[in-house]
Amino acid sequence: MTADLSCTDIPAKIGFGSDNHSGVHPEIMTAIAAASRGHAPSYGTDEISARVAKLFEREFGPGTQAFFVFNGTAANVLALDACVKPFQAVLCSEHSHIHVDECGAPERWIGAKLLPVPAPDGKVRVSDLRTRLIRRGDQHYSQAAVVSIAQPTELGTVYSLDELRAIAAFTKEQRLLFHIDGARLVNAAEYLGCSLRELTRDVGVDVLSFGGTKNGLLFGEAVVFFREDLAQDFKYRRKQAMQLPSKTRFVAAQFEAWLGTDLWLRTARHANSMARRLAAGLQSRSSIQLTQLTQANGVFVRLPKSWIAKLRARAFFYVWNELDSHSTDGRLECRLMTTFDTTPAAIDDFLATIDELSQSDPQNQSTCDRRSLDECKS
Repeated sequence: MTADLSCTDIPAKIGFGSDNHSGVHPEIMTAIAAASRGHAPSYGTDEISARVAKLFEREFGPGTQAFFVFNGTAANVLALDACVKPFQAVLCSEHSHIHVDECGAPERWIGAKLLPVPAPDGKVRVSDLRTRLIRRGDQHYSQAAVVSIAQPTELGTVYSLDELRAIAAFTKEQRLLFHIDGARLVNAAEYLGCSLRELTRDVGVDVLSFGGTKNGLLFGEAVVFFREDLAQDFKYRRKQAMQLPSKTRFVAAQFEAWLGTDLWLRTARHANSMARRLAAGLQSRSSIQLTQLTQANGVFVRLPKSWIAKLRARAFFYVWNELDSHSTDGRLECRLMTTFDTTPAAIDDFLATIDELSQSDPQNQSTCDRRSLDECKS
């Protein structure tokens, strides 16, 4: 007799590893199932895809063109591929996903060079971008062509609208293009209390990698162009890169259910609120030191090395700064992510485990609990 391994017999476990670890939102599942009834034309020529094309124009402005791809790496790489030539360069944060976590895909696929700039809190400053504008016209040096930022940043911080406008003004002044990696753009919009258009097109962004997978979609991202000339040949680039979904309606149906209602805002609001709850609970404990402001759905914290295995057994998370492994105070910087399905109970259980470890390991009490975050970061 074989054991029954149905999902109902396996207790659901919620961790803080990534918003990619979460399941699919039930409303998205319903939309996928509805799109599966009967036959429909392929490669984006179906009725749902046509409706969603108009939806993107409604949300981001007239003339907006959106192209679906399978994943975030493809969205970033192909968006930049439409903006740069192989002898050019992309200015980006030293923490940027395209620089640290794309396995060299931008360099390999588009041939252009990535030029990272300092970003202690994840955000690049115009003053630092300017330092990279050297040897312009020098045939021996990769020529800067694009500024690429993540919103929110990889450290969970959020650019203000004024900060975005400043970067956009700099790119226009220097005849550069402006790209946003918006894998979690809706979390930034929720935090700032603004529309998606206000956060992108209206501040001067040229092209956007727009993600939904981290906010309850099963799969599928969009490359969104606000300039017709950049989008002109993109359908061919996408096909050559093997990123044209044949059954496009299943990606489009997810975006219709998510972007066409307030679902995008509800998922982002819940994830952000859970991050604030987690951060507040951590900050109230003397054994914990936050390293970044919690503005979206990421919490960055330094934890005693001796606690990490036990904490990850209760709720998985990643050690963020692996280069911090030789820290003299025996702590590692870790990233805790919340999602649309994070529960208060999961947070309370995690905090209770920290309390247990703190009581059994008093030498790891922090001396940083009464100082400001900026002081702790220094």
